[in-house]
Amino acid sequence: SAVGRGPEVPFRSEAYRISAIARGKELRLTLSALDPAAATPPQDLVFRFGMSGSFRLCPAAELPRHAHLRFFTRESPPRALCFVDPRRFGSWRLGDAWQPERGPCVVSEYQAFRGNVLKNLDDRAFDKPICEVLLNQKYFNGIGNYLRAEILYRLKIPPFEKARTVLEALKDQEQERRKKDPSLTLSKKVKLRQENPDLLELCHTVPMEVIMAEKQLFDPEHSDNYAAFKNWLRCYLVPGMSSLRDRSGRTIWFQGEPGPMAPKGEPRKTPRKKSPQLKADPEAPPPKVTPRASKRRRRAAATPPKSEEKEEGEEGEEEEADRPRKGRARRRGKATAAPALPEPEVPLSIRRSRRTSARRGKGETGSP
Repeated sequence: SAVGRGPEVPFRSEAYRISAIARGKELRLTLSALDPAAATPPQDLVFRFGMSGSFRLCPAAELPRHAHLRFFTRESPPRALCFVDPRRFGSWRLGDAWQPERGPCVVSEYQAFRGNVLKNLDDRAFDKPICEVLLNQKYFNGIGNYLRAEILYRLKIPPFEKARTVLEALKDQEQERRKKDPSLTLSKKVKLRQENPDLLELCHTVPMEVIMAEKQLFDPEHSDNYAAFKNWLRCYLVPGMSSLRDRSGRTIWFQGEPGPMAPKGEPRKTPRKKSPQLKADPEAPPPKVTPRASKRRRRAAATPPKSEEKEEGEEGEEEEADRPRKGRARRRGKATAAPALPEPEVPLSIRRSRRTSARRGKGETGSP
């Protein structure tokens, strides 16, 4: 598309196949011509999805908004495979190379991922809180914000516990397990891990839960499916959970104590659903106002000045839903400046005394 940030794709073919492979938070597409005699070489593209990127297959006549890259089919009617990214945080680049600073994938390369973490615990990266290290793609390639919250919550690990303290304990447990019973069969080892998974194992199994239920959990076109995803969540954005911003500015949701490395400031509680509260009627007249005055105010509020009408008309629809009370309050304030009621008749003696005091006041203010 004209507003897409990715490079042009130098691939031309009348008929071609698209194949894909994922690694952590990256996806590689390979475009290859179907005609073996064609001189067009295969083209690789590596995608990063950011916060809102996804692929959708839809009718070519009904392209979704923010479809920044499109592959059209030759069927009738044609369809389009679109890379959709409303926030434009995602990207693609030419070539087949994964980002060099990303470690093994937590899903497809579990054993390599586990070994990469445990053998590098001397790295200064593990001096940070465990919640921050879980977002380090050099060691946890594929773990994002909602996954880290769910993993730590299931193990009751404080998010701001030192990462090395948490992970060295896993290393010690693994060594003790081998010493105690080296004759354990593979099936027994798998059963023990399923019953008592550690943090690195959950970094593999929790994303797998999402992948296995992907069609039900992540279809933005169906609100029922998004409701299923919300029901799957146990901690992230769940009412009643606490939250804090880590040192990289990301919000971590958790339950219980945050841990010894927590930043200063009290954790915020995710608000529960509020019960409706009765509010005072904004049209009610203020106290000690005569019936005649309140009638004038209501009449003035019913016909606000044209400048105010124009100002309200230019507001967005979303803001207007929250503005009626403000608007009425503003109009009520202007209505108080309506023509005042005629003053009651004052006796002649009182009027004379007022004039005398006014003259004296002028004389006093005019003196040096």
